[in-house]
Amino acid sequence: MMKQKEFNIPFSGLKQGKHNFEFKIDNKFFESFGYDEFNAADIQLQVLLNKTSTILEFTFDGHGSVNVDCDITSEPYDQQIDSQMDLVVKFGVTYNDDDDEILIIPHGSHQVNIAQYVYEMLVLAVPQKRVHPGIADGTLKSEVLDKLEELQPKEVRENKEENDPRWDKLKNLLTDK
Repeated sequence: MMKQKEFNIPFSGLKQGKHNFEFKIDNKFFESFGYDEFNAADIQLQVLLNKTSTILEFTFDGHGSVNVDCDITSEPYDQQIDSQMDLVVKFGVTYNDDDDEILIIPHGSHQVNIAQYVYEMLVLAVPQKRVHPGIADGTLKSEVLDKLEELQPKEVRENKEENDPRWDKLKNLLTDK
């Protein structure tokens, strides 16, 4: 993984209060982390920094879409992403990122890199099972779906109300006391 320099936020020269940052994220961002699950990405990231005298509070808000392959048909489609995350940055003796929501950076630091947190937020925003929306509403026409429908198990009995006499005998055991 290479450090994403454009995701360094210099806070030392900023006044106390709220500051906005905007980023446009494409597939190169994910490729720099070695993540190749997305065919394409188009995400707008809004970062709100609330600087106080002792801590930095970040609020990440990502909106957009990533092009992924359907797990059922392997057809590519655009998956919408809408994700938010909060991060608190405190100052301490040594760097510590053990907690997901609290980052401790050494005293004297003048910038913080948010690339890893943005990456994790956006990757986790994509559903684990990716299903093309055309499958649910029946509009997707695909050879894979046709083959799955052809190989679907046929119902053995046509009449579901028909009872198996062996089960009837077992049910009598419960009622014949």
